[in-house]
Amino acid sequence: MDGAKARILICDDDPLLLELMEFRLRAKGYDVVKAVDGAEALEKARQDAPDVVVLDAMMPKADGLEVLARIKGDPALSDTPVVMLTARKSQKDIVSALDKGADDYLVKPFIPEELLARLARLIARKSGKR
Repeated sequence: MDGAKARILICDDDPLLLELMEFRLRAKGYDVVKAVDGAEALEKARQDAPDVVVLDAMMPKADGLEVLARIKGDPALSDTPVVMLTARKSQKDIVSALDKGADDYLVKPFIPEELLARLARLIARKSGKR
């Protein structure tokens, strides 16, 4: 998989944040799929087979932790890396997400370049290029 063509599903109920992330990811050459709630995130994860999923924890219809658990519990999606990107910053929230299979965890507000670096690392790891 070529990192420049990797598909990233971003899911957040904040339209401004979605737009910002989409702009930054497309500028780096990524294919971007967006979802505004947990139900849409699951649907698009199954339909679009993203290389990485970026999930907010607090969303309508299904929260990010539920979406994370369903992705990791689905044999077709379980190898897909998931990055939690959320305002929840308590130790309990972070540990819970990691226990449910999150591959990384970033707290909002976040540094966009840090997110891009973490995504590039996960994509390289998934494609076998350590």
